[in-house]
Amino acid sequence: MLLCIYIFTDDEVIEYDGEFAADTLVEFIYDVLDDPVEIIDNSRELKGFENIEEDIKLVGYFKSLKSEHFEAFADAAKEFHPHVKFYATFSAKIAQALELKLNEVDFYEPFIADPVVIPGKPYTEEALVKFIKDNDRPTLRKLQPHNMYEIWEDDVDGEHIVAFAEESDPDGFEFLDILKQVVKDNNDNPDLSIVWIDPDDFPLLLPHWEKTFGIDLSSPQIGADSVWMDIAGEDPPSVEELENWIKDVLSGEIDPDNDDDDDDDDDDDDDDDDDDDDDDDDDDDDEDDDDDDDDDDDDEDDDDDDD
Repeated sequence: MLLCIYIFTDDEVIEYDGEFAADTLVEFIYDVLDDPVEIIDNSRELKGFENIEEDIKLVGYFKSLKSEHFEAFADAAKEFHPHVKFYATFSAKIAQALELKLNEVDFYEPFIADPVVIPGKPYTEEALVKFIKDNDRPTLRKLQPHNMYEIWEDDVDGEHIVAFAEESDPDGFEFLDILKQVVKDNNDNPDLSIVWIDPDDFPLLLPHWEKTFGIDLSSPQIGADSVWMDIAGEDPPSVEELENWIKDVLSGEIDPDNDDDDDDDDDDDDDDDDDDDDDDDDDDDDEDDDDDDDDDDDDEDDDDDDD
């Protein structure tokens, strides 16, 4: 049975595409009830904005709440609320800290510190919506309980590069640091899309993932479908090693689709070898029968001579 949950607000219908758990759903509903645009008025709120790195976020600097440019920004926010975070400031001091010009909007990818200035200001609602839709697949995304199905279904050619790492674990934290550096260096690659899963967020799914992928999630892992990087030893891979492995996957030198086929080919080869062995055995048996017939003929000739 297919179960879908929709949340109806004043102007929008929002589909919930996350885990069917009461606490996760309630938290999502609270997010829906928040204002689509959060206002940054002081340094404390600015710090809170800067600490958010797991979500797509936008921030704009406007003259006032009644500004037509802010209204276009707020209307665009309603289209993506609560999945994309929208922030605004009316403070020149905050705008200076964010290096924003009046009526300008910056777009932040998850885990990327440097924003992209959205071109074409002053913006219309339609222009902002189009830009966000064109850039809504970040290079690195975190699978979270409230968006797990949405992200998992948004793959590239039917595949994901998946990284498992516990942020609270020293080894996992170090691996994530390396992964974020690789993402930063390759952020302009449209074919690169990595999903990060923190095992702590999905304790009930760990046995399923370990069995499905054949991996041990007590340590960091990265892979694509059935092919997983060999992370052996105490030290994690370097930035260069991880980058080269990802490039090999993207270029097809490491092809997850052919991994199972190779195994099948090996099985076919084994079957062929078995068939060849059977043929050889049959040939040997035929030769033995021929030899026996020859011996019988020789014996009959000898008997005739004796007569």
